[in-house]
Amino acid sequence: MHRITLLGRPGCHLCDDARQVISRVAGDLGVPWEEVDIDSSEELREKYWEMIPVTLVDGVQHDFWRVSEDRLRAALSG
Repeated sequence: MHRITLLGRPGCHLCDDARQVISRVAGDLGVPWEEVDIDSSEELREKYWEMIPVTLVDGVQHDFWRVSEDRLRAALSG
């Protein structure tokens, strides 16, 4: 089964947008998802600071800045 991870931080308006798309797609497809605050880890903050929100599918980077609903659905359907 696939798993989606949203990397973001509080106060990020793009993260709010990404959260809505991911929640909708995950709900429609029955895919679990989680959100991780990049401020919880120095490594995450250094790696993703300028890219948030970042979407991972099965631990692999899928999107950053904006989440394409169509692209996310396609990745989870394969």
